[in-house]
Amino acid sequence: AVFAESWLPDGRVIVESDQGGNELTHVYVRETDGTLRDLTPGDKVKASFFGLSPDGKTLWLTSNAREASAFDVLAFDTTTLEGRTVFENTGAFYPAAISRDGRWLALTKPNTSADSDVYVFDFQGKGEPKLITAHTGNISHGVFGFTPDSRGLAFSTNEHGEFSQAWTYDLANGDTAPLLQADWDVLFLFWSPSGRYRVSAINADASTAVTILDTQTGQPVTFSGLPAGDVGGVRFSQDETRVAFTVASDTSPSDIFIADLADGKARRLTTALNPAIKESDLVEASIVRYEGEGGVQVPAVLYKPKGASAAHPVPAVVFVHGGPGGQSRRGYSAMMQHLANHGYAVLAANNRGSSGYGKTFFHLDDKAHGEADLRDIVAGGDWLRAQDWVADDEVAVMGGSYGGFMSAAALAFHPEAFEAGINIFGVTNWVRTLESIPAWWGAQREALFDEMGDPATDAERHRRISPLFHAGNIVRPLLVVQGANDPRVLQVESDELVAAVRANEVPVEYVLFPDEGHGFLKRENRIAAQEAYLKFLDQHV
Repeated sequence: AVFAESWLPDGRVIVESDQGGNELTHVYVRETDGTLRDLTPGDKVKASFFGLSPDGKTLWLTSNAREASAFDVLAFDTTTLEGRTVFENTGAFYPAAISRDGRWLALTKPNTSADSDVYVFDFQGKGEPKLITAHTGNISHGVFGFTPDSRGLAFSTNEHGEFSQAWTYDLANGDTAPLLQADWDVLFLFWSPSGRYRVSAINADASTAVTILDTQTGQPVTFSGLPAGDVGGVRFSQDETRVAFTVASDTSPSDIFIADLADGKARRLTTALNPAIKESDLVEASIVRYEGEGGVQVPAVLYKPKGASAAHPVPAVVFVHGGPGGQSRRGYSAMMQHLANHGYAVLAANNRGSSGYGKTFFHLDDKAHGEADLRDIVAGGDWLRAQDWVADDEVAVMGGSYGGFMSAAALAFHPEAFEAGINIFGVTNWVRTLESIPAWWGAQREALFDEMGDPATDAERHRRISPLFHAGNIVRPLLVVQGANDPRVLQVESDELVAAVRANEVPVEYVLFPDEGHGFLKRENRIAAQEAYLKFLDQHV
């Protein structure tokens, strides 16, 4: 898969692509004749687009070509495409943003899974990165971006409560001040090029609430002519008289709209939903909460098929997100709608340890994965069975990555809890997975060890929670789907689990994509995977 990143002033395009899903992305210039020029060659190189200067003369990239565990910042002349290193990373930092004037670089530094810092580096000063988030205790910080005048930095912090807020840092005098506070996490924040408009988003109970604030009037911009849904992808015209954005909902994928900022009248440019699909046939999701172990309230996104009732109960699936600290959110999901359209209820559970519900909830599973968080998933199955419109003997579990681990673990450690399970590139042997983390994870590797446990000292617990070592307990049908080039969860993880469960004489199906990695990007593969999920559920649930 190839992803477009930016235009160059002369019409050339900056794109990124890896090799078959191995996550070793390179950055290319697509010449006007269609040929690609690799700016970051090398077999083991991972590089990313980092920005383009406002005048279009400088292209910034990050690359680990010098040192596998560290991402340096490179600057390329967009005319000659000659590059040079402008920031040599020690390996402790992750480049996060560069100021419009090209003077300042913002960096994040993970300390543990609950603690991180922000630094700034002055390209003119040539000194060391400067810590701007000095603190005590476990506080997480992140970077939103520099102000348009390059005089300040907007950063995130959860120092002042359960949720991440937006604060500003004055680059001249070091003063900090609150910028945006809410009862949920601030997801992102940025300004239009002139600074007149500020765009921010709040993660409001698994939905994205975007506000475009006119800083001159202090009032949010309101739009007319929009369908219901979440706004995203905000882009301003060069003169800032118009704005383009996307709108997506549970029943519609992202469509592009354009609006005049003077009157807010919006015009629709695209209709992305396949014309063979009636939007009225798709289901609106709802947010529910059920009780997990110890009285913990577990949020979940529920997709209830049309026609489900006590008179016509339907089969159901508990879906587990990846992460471990991910979040199932509202919005258009082809996977969920496909299952719901074929009569399956889906409960996308946000078990303890999920993001979006405060730092306490997020860290409830630290060094305890596969324990109470797994029992939250089992409790989700129990909640579904308690609904009179769900067939109580037809409930499965499925998920990808960490969710795939949880699905396999549910079958291994709670063998009677679900009728079947689908493990999509899930960890089955935590000892091996944690030992084989790619070098380019750098400092994130140590933060993951802080959350999951270091395999050098915690291997016994890792074996205890790994489904592979308890596959003899699995008695319910299992589907495993894997990408052969996955650098995070190696193919051998799925190979060995499939072999072990087959030895139990339990029905096992295995789908292996030779040209995919950790997540399926090619359309034909995504369709094949989805059809495999449905066929398996129809047969065994």
